[in-house]
Amino acid sequence: MRRPQLEEFMRRMEPDSIAIIGSAPERTRSNDTEYRYRQDSDFYYLTGFNEPEAIAVIAPAHPEHKYRLFVRPRDPERETWDGRRAGVEGAVAEFGADKAGTVAEFHEQARDVLNGARNLYYRLGVNPELDATLIQHVRAMRMRSRLYRAPDAITDPGVILHEMRLVKTPDEIELMQRSADIAAEAHVEAMRAVRPGMNEYEIEALIEYVFRRNGATAPAYNSIVGGGANATVLHYVTNDAPLRDGDLVLVDAGAEYRGYASDITRTFPVNGRYTEAQRDVYQAVLETQMACVELVKPGATMGELNKRATEMLTERMLRLGLLAGEPAKLIEEGTYKRFYMHMVGHFLGMDVHDVGRYQVDGQDRPLEPGIIITVEPGLYIAETAENIPDKYRGIGVRIEDDVLVTPEGHRVLTAKAPKQIEEIEQLMAR
Repeated sequence: MRRPQLEEFMRRMEPDSIAIIGSAPERTRSNDTEYRYRQDSDFYYLTGFNEPEAIAVIAPAHPEHKYRLFVRPRDPERETWDGRRAGVEGAVAEFGADKAGTVAEFHEQARDVLNGARNLYYRLGVNPELDATLIQHVRAMRMRSRLYRAPDAITDPGVILHEMRLVKTPDEIELMQRSADIAAEAHVEAMRAVRPGMNEYEIEALIEYVFRRNGATAPAYNSIVGGGANATVLHYVTNDAPLRDGDLVLVDAGAEYRGYASDITRTFPVNGRYTEAQRDVYQAVLETQMACVELVKPGATMGELNKRATEMLTERMLRLGLLAGEPAKLIEEGTYKRFYMHMVGHFLGMDVHDVGRYQVDGQDRPLEPGIIITVEPGLYIAETAENIPDKYRGIGVRIEDDVLVTPEGHRVLTAKAPKQIEEIEQLMAR
């Protein structure tokens, strides 16, 4: 079945243009084994086709074949080893192509495919082999201009595709809500299960088991499970340290469900009870996070959220004794970055750090209904930090939700994962 987003993409293409979108290649893990296959997001968004070695040709002006798929042929021997292939027949019957062929046929027909198109939508630098093939054909066509008309320009299809992907359809929102629900369930299970003496990788394993148990194909990114001072490393993924009594554990983990990501961070006590110092830092982050979530609505910008997060966290760092001085000057000079060094959030969709421009014509992009963002302030106080109260050393806290912009304001997709101190302690009560 042809996807509605493919029809919309064709509608937005320039007249007399053609688009060529390649699938993601398989990646070698070691020797003769591959990583679990993950399709290119743009290709999957348009086609729904989840096999490697495939090329989509989209030509709205073609009188018969506006959408062609070139795929791996059926091969009983290889399918015995690696699983079923859709093949040329399936590309038409199952995925809505007007016409299909093998990838070998694409290379044979490439000049005829390109001939007459004024503009070629193609992303250079992603698939070097396909880059070289197309450049070679375009060069040959230009040398034989009596027989062929080569495209005048090559345009990144992301100019259209990424704007489409940024604003989610109702069906996409439903999938992302399911992804968020799965991830929230995993975080709740982690809170219930954690005990002093466990290892970080045990929590990682539990979380990813819950993902798979609920039909998620994989984590949306490498799960972060950082106990104690490991929580102050923003992208800590080693996940092999013991979880100690009296420490916090920061868990940043999201599921990928039918191509769509969730992204949740929660920080909770290994023994089920926050210490006074941990409460101080946690409450500073929580108040900031909740205030920033409340700002999410049509017309707001990520820049406004970032400004609010920076101001609130700087004020709270002053109260905690982590910083000293005038708030405005600390912000102007970037001193606050000692303990808060990232932006407050990002777009979320098929990719965890999803596509879409944060600025348009040099101005912050206003949010609009259908956009989904994360809101994730944090404080990261290294064990080696100087001139701060000792009780805060080695504490890292981040709180992150996935937030949909609605016509009326916003909806928190990840609300099923508790974040209030009392809720978490009650859930973890031994």
